[in-house]
Amino acid sequence: MSKIALVVDDSPTMRSMVKVCLEGIGFEVETAQDGGKAFKLAGSHKYDLIVTDINMPNVDGIEFIRMVRQDSEGNKFTPILVLTTEGGTNAKEAGKKAGASGWIVKPFQPEVLERAATKVCGL
Repeated sequence: MSKIALVVDDSPTMRSMVKVCLEGIGFEVETAQDGGKAFKLAGSHKYDLIVTDINMPNVDGIEFIRMVRQDSEGNKFTPILVLTTEGGTNAKEAGKKAGASGWIVKPFQPEVLERAATKVCGL
């Protein structure tokens, strides 16, 4: 049975790059352009991995992570990797406090994302 990932980023190019990378290690990938749309998808789908940006319109990545972690079922315990240009300590601490499982700074190397996804998903 294949693993299913949700990729959340307001950049179509970044969503496409992450999708290709995850498909390369066996994931089926769904995408959303902001945290609000992603939360709607997460409400009706169980994911094995979520990869999200932080800086997005409408609902940002930190708020999206909080929303997912507060959900009483579904994806509450799904590993969430943050993939963002934000590399500062404050941003990382906010992500960790919200419930992020890992943090990768853009630009990223596909191997780094693949390793992180494999690790947090126990593959």
